[in-house]
Amino acid sequence: MRKRLLFGSSRLRRKPAKDLSADWYIIGLGNPGGQYAHTRHNAGFDVVSILSQRHGIGVRIHKYSARLGKGDINGKAVLLCMPQTYMNRSGESVKELAGALGVRAGQLIVIYDDADLPLCTVRIKARGSAGSHNGMKSIIYHLQTEEFARVRVGIGKPDGDIVDHVLGEYNDKQAAFDTLSKAADAVEALLAYGITEAQSRYN
Repeated sequence: MRKRLLFGSSRLRRKPAKDLSADWYIIGLGNPGGQYAHTRHNAGFDVVSILSQRHGIGVRIHKYSARLGKGDINGKAVLLCMPQTYMNRSGESVKELAGALGVRAGQLIVIYDDADLPLCTVRIKARGSAGSHNGMKSIIYHLQTEEFARVRVGIGKPDGDIVDHVLGEYNDKQAAFDTLSKAADAVEALLAYGITEAQSRYN
């Protein structure tokens, strides 16, 4: 029986760009631009940056409305990705990349901030809804599936307006760095041991 394609008819799919094909596609969500750098909503970007530094993977390729970098983590070929479409349109970039490279949903790991989790908390999920996160809503809408792994990075609930909170900087910089580093550890564990073992270690 022929496998169901995630991204439409094979007749409409472009030939994969083999130089960027990987075992895993690690998508960190955030907003481009210096004014958003290291804000809570850019937790996904920051985790990808930590992985980039740890493993010597330059994220310098500009393609598919994203910044990309290909390398190796724990023996797995990975493509690090930072969509440059702004958070609410993240799915446009992810769909473009996935359609061009023939990515399966099971090869995706999406990293994003989560105000429903306290700071210093990291959660790994194999699938699920977007919750209130607009970047995740966009990805699920464009890919038409929830069947992909995600690493949720706790940023804590706001005292006031949610927009001010997510677009603001962390009050406790050390706790923020520790949380982002823990999320990077969780991604590495997922790649090394699989999602079930990674969940048992970090959830």
